[in-house]
Amino acid sequence: MENLLSIVTFIPLLAAGILALFLRGDDEGARRNAKWVAMIATLATFFVSLFILGGFDSSNTGFQFVEDHEWLMGLHYRMGVDGISVLFVILTTFLMPLVIWSAWDVTHRVKEYMIAFLVLEALMLGVFMALDLVLFYVFFEAGLIPMFLIIGIWGGANRIYASFKFFLYTFLGSILMLVAMIVMYAQAGTTCIGACGEGTTALLDYEFASTTFSVLGITVTGGLQTMLFLAFFASFAVKMPMWPVHTWLPDAHVQAPTAGSVILAAILLKMGGYGFLRFSLPMFPVGADVLQDFVLWISAIAIVYTSLVALVQEDMKKLIAYSSVAHMGYVTMGIFAMNQQGLDGAIFQMLSHGFISGALFLCVGVIYDRMHTRDIDAYGGLVNKMPAYALVFMFFTMANVGLPGTSGFVGEFLTLMGTFKVNTWVAAVAALGVIFSAAYALWLYRRVVMGELIKESLKSIKDMTRREKLIFAPLVFMTLLLGIYPASVTNIISPSVAALVEQVETAKADAGLMHETAEADHAAPAAAH
Repeated sequence: MENLLSIVTFIPLLAAGILALFLRGDDEGARRNAKWVAMIATLATFFVSLFILGGFDSSNTGFQFVEDHEWLMGLHYRMGVDGISVLFVILTTFLMPLVIWSAWDVTHRVKEYMIAFLVLEALMLGVFMALDLVLFYVFFEAGLIPMFLIIGIWGGANRIYASFKFFLYTFLGSILMLVAMIVMYAQAGTTCIGACGEGTTALLDYEFASTTFSVLGITVTGGLQTMLFLAFFASFAVKMPMWPVHTWLPDAHVQAPTAGSVILAAILLKMGGYGFLRFSLPMFPVGADVLQDFVLWISAIAIVYTSLVALVQEDMKKLIAYSSVAHMGYVTMGIFAMNQQGLDGAIFQMLSHGFISGALFLCVGVIYDRMHTRDIDAYGGLVNKMPAYALVFMFFTMANVGLPGTSGFVGEFLTLMGTFKVNTWVAAVAALGVIFSAAYALWLYRRVVMGELIKESLKSIKDMTRREKLIFAPLVFMTLLLGIYPASVTNIISPSVAALVEQVETAKADAGLMHETAEADHAAPAAAH
C-alpha cells in the first residue's frame, strides 16, 4: 500500500477536521457523536498501522515504507520507519483508542477535547516517522500545543500554572536544538535525516567535525559534535524529563485530566528517548562518547533521588509522576551505555513503561472519578469494596516494580546489564532504584487498597465498571506478553540497534584515529626542529 505512513498520520487529522467543520451544538447527542468519531478514527488508525507492522522486514536495518515528496522551498516531506521507530508508532496507535474510551464520561467541551487528542496523535506519529530535520522539528514542537490546551482547559485547579510551566520548559529546551539544526544544515547542506534521494548525503551518514578546539578559553573535546550534542541534549533531556530539569512533569501530571496524564507518560516522554536514538548517538557519536559518563551518572542519580522523593508524596499522581522520572533514568542509562544490551533495554523499557505507566494513571483515574481526590490519606481498605480494582492495581504495581514475568523486569534488567559492562559503579547505584521502587509502590498500594474500610465516605464506593475493565484488559495482555515473550520486541529492534552500535563504534574509532594522526603530524615538525 502506497503512502501508508501518511494515511496513518492523517486519519486522526481528518477526523479532527470533520469534528471542527461539521459537528455543531453541545447537547448530549453532539457530545456522543464527537466521542464516536474520535473512537472510530483512532481504531481505524490502529488497524491501518498493523499493516505497517505486518509488512515490516526486521532483517532490513534501513528505513522502510519511505515516502518522499517536495514540500516547500526545496524542503521535502520525507517519512519512513526502521526497527527503532516502528514499535513507537504501534504503541501510539494502540493506546489512543483506550485513551479516548477512558474519557467517555467527559462532559465539558467534548468536541474540542476530542479534537485536541486527535491532533496530538497525528503530531506524535509524525515525530516517529519524520525523515527530514525541518519536518521532525515541526511535529516535535507542534505537539506542545494540544497538550498545553488539554492541561490548561480540562485540568485541575492549578492548571494554568502547570500548562505554562510545561510549555515553557519544553519550548525553551528546544530553542538550542533549532540553532543546532541550522548549524547542521549549514555544514551538511541538507535536512534529510535518512533514505535520501540520489546525490544527497543523509545526515545519519554525514561526519560532523570532531576535532578538539578552544572557545573563550574553554577546551571543547570532540569539537562541533560535542556542541551539537549538548544543544540536542538540552531539548531531549527536558522532554524525557531528566533530573534536574524534571520539575515540570509532576505539576503537569497532577493538573492534567486522566487521559492527558496517560498520553503524557506513555508517549510524549518517549519522544525525548527517541530523539537520543535518532540524533544524538548516530549523528554525534564522538560528542556522546565525550559526555557518556556525565549522562550515566545523572541518570543513576535521577533513579535514586526521584525514587526517594516519591516515597514522601501524598498525592497519588505525583508519586507515579516521580516514578516515571526514575524509570526514564533507566532509559537514558541504557541508551548511553551504547551497547546492544543497553540500547535494547532502553527501547524495551520505553515501550513497557508506555503500557504500565498509562495503566497506573488510569488506576488513579478510576477512584478519582468516584471520590474526586488524589490524596492517599483519603483512601484505605478498597479491597473490601473493589476487589477487581485491587487486583488490577496490584498487577500494575508489581509490573512497575519490575516483577519477573512482566515487561517491567525485562527493560530494567537489560539496561542494568548493558550499563554494568560500561561502568560498574553506575550500575550499582542504579540498582538501588529497584529496591526503592518496591518501597514506594508497595507503600502506595498498602495505604490505598489494603486494611479495614473505616472511612465512611468509602463505604458506598462501587467497583470498576465493565467499560473500565475492558480498557485495562489489553494493557494487562501487553504487559504479560512482553514479560513472558520479550523476543516479540527484541526480534524487531535488535538488527537496527546492532547497526546503530556498529555505526557509533566505527565513528568513535575513526575519530580516535584522526586524533592520533593529528598529534603525530604536530609532533613531527617539533622533532625535526
